[in-house]
Amino acid sequence: MEGKINKQLKKVLKKIVKEAHEPLAVADAKLGGVIKEKLNLSCIHSPLVNELMRGIRSQMDGLIPGVEPREMAAMCLGLAHSLSRYRLKFSADKVDTMIVQAISLLDDLDKELNNYIMRCREWYGWHFPELGKIISDNLTYCKCLQKVGDRKNYASATLSELLPEEVEAEVKAAAEISMGTEVSEEDICNILHLCTQVIEISEYRTQLYEYLQNRMMAIAPNVTVMVGELVGARLIAHAGSLLNLAKHAASTVQILGAEKALFRALKSRRDTPKYGLIYHASLVGQTSPKHKGKISRMLAAKTVLAIRYDAFGEDSSSAMGVENRAKLEARLRTLEDRGIRKISGTGKALAKAEKYEHKSEVKTYDPSGDSTLPTYSKKRKIEQVDKEDEVVEKKAKKAKVKIKVEEEEEVVEVEEDVVEVVEEQETSVKKKKKKDKKKHIKEEPLSEEEPCTSTAIASPEKKKKKKKKRVNED
Repeated sequence: MEGKINKQLKKVLKKIVKEAHEPLAVADAKLGGVIKEKLNLSCIHSPLVNELMRGIRSQMDGLIPGVEPREMAAMCLGLAHSLSRYRLKFSADKVDTMIVQAISLLDDLDKELNNYIMRCREWYGWHFPELGKIISDNLTYCKCLQKVGDRKNYASATLSELLPEEVEAEVKAAAEISMGTEVSEEDICNILHLCTQVIEISEYRTQLYEYLQNRMMAIAPNVTVMVGELVGARLIAHAGSLLNLAKHAASTVQILGAEKALFRALKSRRDTPKYGLIYHASLVGQTSPKHKGKISRMLAAKTVLAIRYDAFGEDSSSAMGVENRAKLEARLRTLEDRGIRKISGTGKALAKAEKYEHKSEVKTYDPSGDSTLPTYSKKRKIEQVDKEDEVVEKKAKKAKVKIKVEEEEEVVEVEEDVVEVVEEQETSVKKKKKKDKKKHIKEEPLSEEEPCTSTAIASPEKKKKKKKKRVNED
């Protein structure tokens, strides 16, 4: 089974080595390699050898004479049982079944304990309802019931072993003025039986938890250091075994236990869950909500390394888990302190907090912002409207008068310019006449002079009219 040669096989093979001329048919390849190394005997392992072995097993009765069929059947059955026991005993897969069963039983015990305690509190609450508010611990509550029983016995009972003095005095005072109903002795007897069941189950639960801690530290010490006993055991139970869990990727271990949420998110195309069973680990629980996803991803990666080390490694120490947990705690501290550190500079120095200075300004309340309505009423008086119309008309008249005055001033300026031009032309004409008189001795008739003066004077008058038209158009 272990690929080793025992003493009987050695004796048989040494006799064969001297006479053997062909290779030896072997059912196990490992065993064939060991025989070849130690005895220098060539071995063969193939599917044909397996068929040959099956034929020998089926025809064992005929090959070995002198053995009855009943004895042969009993031998085969005994050999099969011993082989199966050996495999179960030394199989690495089957050792963690203890952890799977223990964590499943622990969860079932928690559910049953919660149901029993709830029934016990409601049942005894009809007789003494004030006791449930005074004693919050469930185990202490059941022990008090078991010791005292009826409400009337609290006055003479001593509960100093179970309760502090203040709480004991409060319980005795409440028992005297209780609003509960009277209950028969048979009812009290049944309630006390339920209390004994709760106490026994809770004691067995503590014993089972210690057993689970010891088994986890023996089988998976690094996983226990990383995520704790309960979370590690639940991961192993969810995967089926430690080897199956070691085959999972880190992303799968991170969301192990949240399969429903994952497939629902994939179907509805929403954000996938960030954590599953690993959410209950202490490292994830102590982080702030915005860093939980990041820490759970890093914790899953380190946990997978620890699982593979525990499943396939030969060393049983928890040094690797302690080292990885220290790294994760340091990383968690840097994430938490990132908001306090400086952005510029080295990035390691803490930011200096400025001194607080009280700068209070006395501000008065402004009531104008309370309403968005205008200050004056929408319906204005008729007098106000008339006054506004008069003001508008006066402004319009003043504007028209100004425009007219400006036009008149422009016309007067144009006329002055025209008169100056006419005068200049008249003086030039007179000078020409004097020159002509000097040159020509004979005087010309007046009939000839008049048309020239008339022509000279007529031109400025036409210019005047044209300029006036242009001014009016402007």
